[in-house]
Amino acid sequence: MEALKTVQSTRGSARSSAAKATAATAAHAYPSFASYVQARQPVLLRTARSLTSNPSDAEDLLQTALTKTYVAWERIEDHRALDGYVRRALLNTRTSQWRKRKVDEFACDELPEPDPMPVSDPAEQQALKDAMWRAIMKLPDRQRSMVVLRYYEDLSEAQTAEVLGVSIGTVKSAVSRALGKLREDPELTPVR
Repeated sequence: MEALKTVQSTRGSARSSAAKATAATAAHAYPSFASYVQARQPVLLRTARSLTSNPSDAEDLLQTALTKTYVAWERIEDHRALDGYVRRALLNTRTSQWRKRKVDEFACDELPEPDPMPVSDPAEQQALKDAMWRAIMKLPDRQRSMVVLRYYEDLSEAQTAEVLGVSIGTVKSAVSRALGKLREDPELTPVR
């Protein structure tokens, strides 16, 4: 009986030391994982957004994939290939979600036909883009750079001000004047 207690206590202490070693390893791996997530999150979020149509779903998808990556962190031998591992986790998770989704389609007697969408001519679209660029090129350099940064590079007013080294108010007023000039451009007026 005493031998059994000794064996059990030995096993318990072995389990306890194994648990402590695992916790120490996890604590050691976490800063590396945290720095990886901090550095690569924007890129991985773009990948997740390409897999879903809803930005909130993309964030949830990335969170799930990163959780799976953290669980497997110690088993990943080549940490230079982490992006591929996370992308595969994103894809597999999204595929699983897609397979489990609730089907909201029901059979009906009459098929609803959508109204035909007007098809725009690619030549007209290109002509409009060309006219817009010609109008933008007529703007003064400073206004042109602000319009390009705000609307083509999709920077906020604060980011635009920081890039150009001006105040936010300067960006607001210059962009407003530039948009006024674009509205009055004779080349763009017939297109409306």
